[in-house]
Amino acid sequence: MAKLKSRIAVEPFAHFDLPTHHLSISTLSLSQSTLYVGTRNGSLLLLSLNPTPTPTPTPTPTPNPPPIESVSLASLSRNVSLLRTVSVSGSPVESIFVLSEIGAVLVLSDGFLFITDSLLIHPVKKLGGLKGVSVIARRFRGTHSQSTDLTDNTSNSSKGQRILDKFGRVRTNGVKSKDLEQNREGNYVFALVIGKKLMLIELVLSSDLANASFVILREMQCFDGVKSMVWLDDSIIVGTINGYSLFSCVTGQSGVIFSLPDLSRPPLLKLLWRNWEVLLLVDNVGVIVDALGQPVGGSLVFRKGGPDSIGDLSSYVVVVRDGKMDLYHKKSGNCIQTLTFGVEGVGQCIVADEENRSGEFAAVATPTKVICYRKVPSEEQIKDLLRKKNFNEAISLVEELECEGELSKEVLSLFHAQVGFLLLFDLHFKEAVDHFLRSETMQPSEVFPFIMRDPNRWSLLVPRNRYWGLHPPPVPLEDVVDDGLLAIQRAIFLRKAGVETVVDERFLSNPPTRAELLESAIKNIIRYLEVSRQKDLTLAVKEGVDTLLMYLYRALNYVDDMEKLASSENYCIVEELETLLDGSGHLRALAFLYASKGMSSKALAIWRILARNYSSGLWKDLAVENGMHDGACVTSGRETAATEASNILEDSSDQDLVLQHLAWIADLNPALAVRILTSEKRTNQLSPDEVIAAIDPKKVEILQCYLQWLIEEQDSDDTRLHTLYALSLAKSAIESFNSESSSQSPDTGRQEHLKTPDIQRESLIQSPVRDRLQIFLQSSDLYDPEEVLDLIQDSELWLEKAILYRKLGQESLVLQILALKLEDSEAAEQYCAEIGRPDAYMQLLDMYLDPQDGKEPMFKAAVRLLHNRGESLDPLQVLETLSPDMPLQLASETILRMLRARLHHHRQGQIVRYLSRAVHIDARLARLEERSRLVQINDESLCDSCHARLGTKLFAMYPDDTVVCYKCFRRQGESTSVTGRDFKQDVLFKPGWLVTR
Repeated sequence: MAKLKSRIAVEPFAHFDLPTHHLSISTLSLSQSTLYVGTRNGSLLLLSLNPTPTPTPTPTPTPNPPPIESVSLASLSRNVSLLRTVSVSGSPVESIFVLSEIGAVLVLSDGFLFITDSLLIHPVKKLGGLKGVSVIARRFRGTHSQSTDLTDNTSNSSKGQRILDKFGRVRTNGVKSKDLEQNREGNYVFALVIGKKLMLIELVLSSDLANASFVILREMQCFDGVKSMVWLDDSIIVGTINGYSLFSCVTGQSGVIFSLPDLSRPPLLKLLWRNWEVLLLVDNVGVIVDALGQPVGGSLVFRKGGPDSIGDLSSYVVVVRDGKMDLYHKKSGNCIQTLTFGVEGVGQCIVADEENRSGEFAAVATPTKVICYRKVPSEEQIKDLLRKKNFNEAISLVEELECEGELSKEVLSLFHAQVGFLLLFDLHFKEAVDHFLRSETMQPSEVFPFIMRDPNRWSLLVPRNRYWGLHPPPVPLEDVVDDGLLAIQRAIFLRKAGVETVVDERFLSNPPTRAELLESAIKNIIRYLEVSRQKDLTLAVKEGVDTLLMYLYRALNYVDDMEKLASSENYCIVEELETLLDGSGHLRALAFLYASKGMSSKALAIWRILARNYSSGLWKDLAVENGMHDGACVTSGRETAATEASNILEDSSDQDLVLQHLAWIADLNPALAVRILTSEKRTNQLSPDEVIAAIDPKKVEILQCYLQWLIEEQDSDDTRLHTLYALSLAKSAIESFNSESSSQSPDTGRQEHLKTPDIQRESLIQSPVRDRLQIFLQSSDLYDPEEVLDLIQDSELWLEKAILYRKLGQESLVLQILALKLEDSEAAEQYCAEIGRPDAYMQLLDMYLDPQDGKEPMFKAAVRLLHNRGESLDPLQVLETLSPDMPLQLASETILRMLRARLHHHRQGQIVRYLSRAVHIDARLARLEERSRLVQINDESLCDSCHARLGTKLFAMYPDDTVVCYKCFRRQGESTSVTGRDFKQDVLFKPGWLVTR
């Protein structure tokens, strides 16, 4: 048998003792607020029940409830009264059917059917024509049943009935059918067992019960010894000592459902109204089947010996035996409650229900008394279990009710919140938060008092929701843990004294420590608040959730979570947290919090402090955890502080704030300083003059990067900035050149050894400084070349000088540098080509042949110049310029080629001149031919535009031979013909004499 539970599902509300000792109850029938009691001497008693009795104190439920006698019988007796008693027959009343729709009661006694009114006022009438009825069952149809309507099927009437129908439609009881059709008010169909015959009859009732009659609908062969019967839809299930069989009321066919073993208990059937199923008793096992006899769900295992009677009450099966009533849940099969209403051996016990799907009452009877029970409301059952801290059973009950649709969403949410608070005070924090999260109505502010003591900023936000009032008022988690530990200690002491307690056995066997419980409580409250952040909350509640979440993170030293929350979008109240975080040393989290709230100045001040005190342990650095050495840890700490500060400054348009913190960030990481100055995230850019003045003169690369950004990215046309950038690059180029020159000296190794590694830092810009200088000098026209030239005048930056002289227009100096200093003949020739004058090449040739300053003539360069550009030079000037010392074999071939080219160009020019003259003549001839063409116009000639006859009108002809009248010519214009061709845009070519030849 299933383990007994301590749930209180039903409670007694009425008690009735038979008025005389010679009466003995044989059957019951419960209908709404009335109870019919049948006795063994053939009497029928009518009892009136008060469905809403005066509340009486319910005894404290225990796993084995006390007998009913311990409850006040006087209070229970006031809820029931005997209205009337009638005598039916001299034999026991076997079955009672209440036909509440028409106010009638049908009784089976001594093999006959009797009918009377529901108030037992009129005399009892025996229905004639029926004798020896052993079992009777009323037909019930399921809610969505497609069962056959037997009352409309005359083809199923008996053979005797068909014979009587030939004589004026007379029914078996002698009443004409026409009269019955007029007086019928309702159909009541029953199945009767008489001997081995199964008869289906229909009661025909009218307002006058004295005229009650019946119609035999069908007769079928049955078995002998039928003890119990149920009729559901089209199936009639009968129980005999041999087993259970199913008959079809439509076809009359039968089949075996179960066979009973030998020496088993008598068969017992019970219709379960809720799901329209039938329970079959097999010894002490209840098997539930559907209308077709197919098993559904599981089986119910009752107490040994089996029940005397079975009832149906909502989702429970009620069984009675030996003065005890057990309630079994239909789905789980568990026995959830046992009540004692009589002493053991009291005799046959009977249970009756309301015979409807939503029944709330049940009545049980011993031979001498009747006790009525009502279902305890679901909420009261749940509350009772929660009071006893039977949380698992309460949760199981709620899940059952939820599956059956008996709980609304509001009650379900309320339950989860209530269970969560009870579990929290019972130190089951994980389970408590699980239930909090399942509640849709619970507000995150309800857990605020567990985190921060009242009064506080959010005290007024906490709803005063006491739910079912089963838990104490909220207090801080420390107090919850302390009170819980005190209760555990008290329970251990009581357990040793032999007193049972309701404290969790796990806590008794292995008491937890205060630190463990507090940590668990905080972790789970954190979990709840993290989920609550995703909900749609009011601003004040959001502020409370985030602020208190930071409190809890700090309590467990969750540094990463603190910084993640502080650096993300949050609603934390800074005033509530800055003292807390500063005092606990969580400066990084405080800096992130300041930054997220727009308090950049305070955040930067903290990062500056952290950068200076990187080795004082003010924050937990990941580099330390990864096993890095001290130097690497120092670098990592500095870089972290500088990076976070730069992230703030990149967005800031506060110039004073940026310049205030630029210096220390530049000391740690110049690249971050450049990123701050050149950030495009800020709304208003910084003043270049102020920035340049604030940059440390030693941080040359930072200045150059900033100036480059202003010029190239911001398209600055300020000549001062261009000049400053050029001068800065020139200084760096000179230093770089001197450094490279000195690196080739003999004592280079010693100088390199003396350099400090910490000072050497990788350049911000990878390209060489001279390349950048040369590119800028060539591309920009806004700097002052004279000022830059003055700076590099004494240096060896000859190419840069050449660029500057070129800007100043000093061509000879440019050629001297390119040809003589740099000896770059190709560059010199290219510059001459840019000048575009022949004298430039002659000037360059003079430089090659007479370099001055004691240098030897550059004959090879001169020959190369003559070879490349000699065709554009005057041979006479070249011959005059050539030095007498120049070897003839070097220049003879070049001079000869110059002369030949000169003659070739002269002849080519003559050819071009004569060809041009011929084309000109041909064009004049074609023009003359066009103007001399004759056009013949007759009376049939039409204008190609308006199609009017030309006759003697003026007309014009276009080059494409189209003819138009003068009016159309004026409209079209001279250049566009009727075809739409524009002769100015689309020229018409005609072959001339030169082309045809």
